[in-house]
Amino acid sequence: MKRTNMGAVHQLTFLPGVFPVNCYLVEEKDSLTLVDAALPYSARGILDAAKRIGKSIETIVLTHPHEDHVGALDELKRALPHVPIAVSERDARFFDRDLTLLPGEPASPIRGGVPKQLAARPDRLLREGERIGSLTTIAAPGHTPGSLAFLDERDGTLIAGDAFQTRGRTAVAGTVVPWFPFPAFGTWDARTSLDSAKKLAELNPRLLAVGHGAMLQAPGAAMRRAIAEAEARLG
Repeated sequence: MKRTNMGAVHQLTFLPGVFPVNCYLVEEKDSLTLVDAALPYSARGILDAAKRIGKSIETIVLTHPHEDHVGALDELKRALPHVPIAVSERDARFFDRDLTLLPGEPASPIRGGVPKQLAARPDRLLREGERIGSLTTIAAPGHTPGSLAFLDERDGTLIAGDAFQTRGRTAVAGTVVPWFPFPAFGTWDARTSLDSAKKLAELNPRLLAVGHGAMLQAPGAAMRRAIAEAEARLG
């Protein structure tokens, strides 16, 4: 595991040289918020990182419940039974393997690895604008119908899940990056992803933190290039 710290956010990267999967510990005054839960074997690394920081994990929030974002959730819940799990109201259905589309949603099949044997269940269903500590919930559908991003109001850090990737190059979900195409392969609806990417870029984040790839400081220009590429591809 590789740990990278920028301000209040600690990026924990598993399989950094092969298939980088990130989760994040966000520091509050006296506690930590864990954003995503990485891979099945990641729990020990996450707990050890929290111990080194010297604060306890008090909330687990999910950008979306694909397998590489909830892998350690069951083990973490066993170690931290009091800690609530929060996910979007829309994507909470994934926990019960419900992949049906809702009225009005684009008729694209839901893709990506949906957890098959996850015992943990969400304790809180999130909607846009709700706060979790210093993080404001932002609806960012596209990679999944209920994908979320989280904006740290203190310093402009945007934890965007798979709405963008920076592995290979900065790209919007649904854009195939030859060096790392997997987020694109797992994207539900590319046009919805593009709309969400534009919305996130308008937040003018100072730091972009994603599910796959390094954190990016002053990411505005890179985000705009990625949006332009997605627009050109989609026509």
